[in-house]
Amino acid sequence: MYTNDADAIRQIGARREHFLKPTENYTILEMFGRNVLTSEGTTWRMHRKATAASFNEKNAAYTFAESISQTKGMIEHWLGPNGESSSKTISTIERDTMTLALNIIGYVGFGLKLLWPGQTLPQGISPKLVKYGKSEPPEGYTMSFADSLATVLDKILALLLIPKWLLKILPFRSMRQALEANDNYVKFIEEFLQEKIEEVKNGSQGDGMNIMGQLVRSKYGRTDDKQGERTNQFQLSDSDITGNAFIIIVAGHETTANAMHFTLLELANNPAAQRALQADVDRLFGESEPASWNYEQSINAMMASQLAACMNETLRLMPSVAEIPKKVTPGQDQILTIDGEKHVLPESMAIILNTVAVHRNPRYWPEKPSTVTGQASDLNDFVPKRWFRPSIAKAEKELEVEGADTEDYGGFKGPDTSASLFRPVRGSFIPFSDGARSCLGRRIAQVEMLAALAVVFQKYSIELAVDEWATDKEVAKMSLEERRDLYRKAQDKSRATLRHASSMLTLKLHGGLYVPIRLVRRGEERFIGHVDA
Repeated sequence: MYTNDADAIRQIGARREHFLKPTENYTILEMFGRNVLTSEGTTWRMHRKATAASFNEKNAAYTFAESISQTKGMIEHWLGPNGESSSKTISTIERDTMTLALNIIGYVGFGLKLLWPGQTLPQGISPKLVKYGKSEPPEGYTMSFADSLATVLDKILALLLIPKWLLKILPFRSMRQALEANDNYVKFIEEFLQEKIEEVKNGSQGDGMNIMGQLVRSKYGRTDDKQGERTNQFQLSDSDITGNAFIIIVAGHETTANAMHFTLLELANNPAAQRALQADVDRLFGESEPASWNYEQSINAMMASQLAACMNETLRLMPSVAEIPKKVTPGQDQILTIDGEKHVLPESMAIILNTVAVHRNPRYWPEKPSTVTGQASDLNDFVPKRWFRPSIAKAEKELEVEGADTEDYGGFKGPDTSASLFRPVRGSFIPFSDGARSCLGRRIAQVEMLAALAVVFQKYSIELAVDEWATDKEVAKMSLEERRDLYRKAQDKSRATLRHASSMLTLKLHGGLYVPIRLVRRGEERFIGHVDA
């Protein structure tokens, strides 16, 4: 059964024990150990509660600061250390947002400072962490930690689906590279685990965010023998710790990178939306140095601004996970009540929550005629202003779902969107899924994106590159109308390219497709200040 009905999605998400995750489809993701994604029942409860402890506001603040630092690194990578390469066309935005997300998730998952090309590790960093953070392979390795992790994530389908003995003999360099990366990553992570166990046993707490370290503390940090006896049967094994650390990285890396990639492109496609976002960044931060921004003081205002509206609109239009699989529990039919009518779903029935379809269902979303296509609805367009339109549903208390799982499994408890923005009907906006098995890292992902967007657009604009149709000298001689016509060509091609996004693990551009852009200082734009659409 496929559904784009918000009420059905809400009930299915709330009734976790009646509508299960088909974990048999995910067992291959246990390559480094059992984890919160691949488990169900009491085992899942143990994994969920152990991992949820890391996702709190204190760690979100750490992530906010690291996201600011890493985004500044990406900008320097694009423009050079002197910021003088603003005329350079960037064709690697997808790869670069992947690196941005990897560097942030390296901090989130392991507490590591990962570097952009040309950067050096800050002074005073723990010698134990140097080997994980530096760009060159340490002694005994053939790849750096960052390169091994990036390659494992990039080649994950090959590593999941092809036996290692076959990878060794296949005559493809990429397959041998995947195996090499896997071997290096396993060695790194085993050493890292043992170091963290030793630190915890010695009473070290550690600073900053470090999911793997916190999972180690959940097992090895107990000193009360009585409590230890009582909880030992529910403790994670060492392989569970490495498995959960890896799956959180997998879940949080490509998804956040894709969302950031698509948001930057859509803002280049929609200059008016970009200018509105910049106005909010100016209002929130002025010319203050990003390193001075305070998470606690800023996050609520950011969540109620154009920053969040643009983020939410990308997640609505281009959700990383296009379909969410579920199944009716074996051995018992289940009933859904939709619009007052009861529907019987037979035992073991496969269910697909169609994210893309419910995100564009006019029953739940405010719409206007499209200014892009001329069609009657703009639900297929990137329109951040949608999030400032009045709700189309009456404000009424959400009805409780009969049979809902009400246990507290930890993690961020707030809604997906600010009360100051349009509030979608529950079940109609599910970029992070819904219910007890919703994404643990939702708040972390939101914080990453909001911080990165604010840093980029405080001082810069992003424009589509027009090299295909005109040189810089030719553009400089054009009238405003000629520039508008030229930019429309770039917009048309960019939007056509984005329509080719497809889903393998996540929704993204495949087959070498890309949209070239330029990052330019505000006030030096050639197009953004003159194009309305």
